[in-house]
Amino acid sequence: MRDGSGTGLSRTQGLILGIESSCDETAAAVVRGGTDALSNVVASQMNLHANYGGVVPELASREHLRNVVPVVREALSRSGVSLDDIDAVAVTEGPGLAGALLVGITYAKALSFGLGKPLIGVNHLEGHIHAVLMEARQRAEAPMELPLLALVVSGGHTHLYLAEQTRDLAETQDSEGAWRYRNVGRTVDDAAGEAYDKVAKLLGLGYPGGPWIDSLAVRGNPRAVKFSFAQIKPRPHRDGASLPNKKAPVAASGPSFDFSFSGIKTAVLRHIETRHMRESVEARRAALAAKLELKPGSDEVVGLCDAQTLDLIASFQYAVVGNLLRQTFAAAEAFGARGIVVSGGVAANRELRRRFQAEADRRGLPVAFPSLALSTDNAAMIAAAAWPKFVLEQFAGDDLGATPQLRLGQG
Repeated sequence: MRDGSGTGLSRTQGLILGIESSCDETAAAVVRGGTDALSNVVASQMNLHANYGGVVPELASREHLRNVVPVVREALSRSGVSLDDIDAVAVTEGPGLAGALLVGITYAKALSFGLGKPLIGVNHLEGHIHAVLMEARQRAEAPMELPLLALVVSGGHTHLYLAEQTRDLAETQDSEGAWRYRNVGRTVDDAAGEAYDKVAKLLGLGYPGGPWIDSLAVRGNPRAVKFSFAQIKPRPHRDGASLPNKKAPVAASGPSFDFSFSGIKTAVLRHIETRHMRESVEARRAALAAKLELKPGSDEVVGLCDAQTLDLIASFQYAVVGNLLRQTFAAAEAFGARGIVVSGGVAANRELRRRFQAEADRRGLPVAFPSLALSTDNAAMIAAAAWPKFVLEQFAGDDLGATPQLRLGQG
């Protein structure tokens, strides 16, 4: 794959097979040059885990074992390329469920060894960021100015990253540079998507909770129930310094850019108990269990929710999105970000997109979201994030293993 010019790997093909198995989706994709997704196949386990109200790690690993080979075959078939055409194999190394990660990593290592092609380990969180960047390149848009502030918000993660790209002066102007990330905010307890799941369960709704709450929130009064978020003390950096938030308006963001969503879950529970809503919750839970085919937002589901419930749902979502918005834009101001990227499963939320776009327009700050297909876990984002590493020959060794608590960047 050398181009003979001494500038590294040839880009005439740049076909990367991405594999993702960090949680409950088995995914494979073929992406050319970090931009063109020739295929993107996802085998979801959502219906299986919905029966348990959350992901069961042992079941997830078993389903990955069943799905990984046919999913990879389907991704290759849809892309119109063969394994011999692939230039590298990229796989999620973490964070995620240990057993689930191991299935994808073991298969990717076997492919890499058998084909004699490079293996690239990718951080799942970096993949979510690159899902947005990849689609921006597909639309032939001008690159967003750096640094970017990236909000990765999903069922397992709520993180803020300051993202920059370094370039070797010896490289050509259009060459890829290494991406660097600084973690400037994170949840101290529940992730935002986890809070959605738990509140949906408290209200007798289905799993995952995000689509149910998002579809019902538009039917209620978002200001009916007042929720507040406690201020979080600044956490020290590894060098002992606190985050530089002097520019951030204290009234809007509090003393740090971290998040906490366990408190609002408890507040919802308290509201249910004090307003004597338990009986209606159990009736709704039983009705939905008897009709598993009901979908979020359907008229029959709306009919199972009284005005008090709809107001509580709308108020919960209004508060969570508001907290995400305040922290993100305060951090963007503090760190001088030139644009904002929002990614992860919760990025599919309609109210979040609307309010983030409105605030970005008000501030004259570009904001970008992934398509709905690339908001949730997928392998195209893994292959896209692997492209700069491929160009720079940052390949994984034989000792690549699952790292369930893998961090992204510094901070």
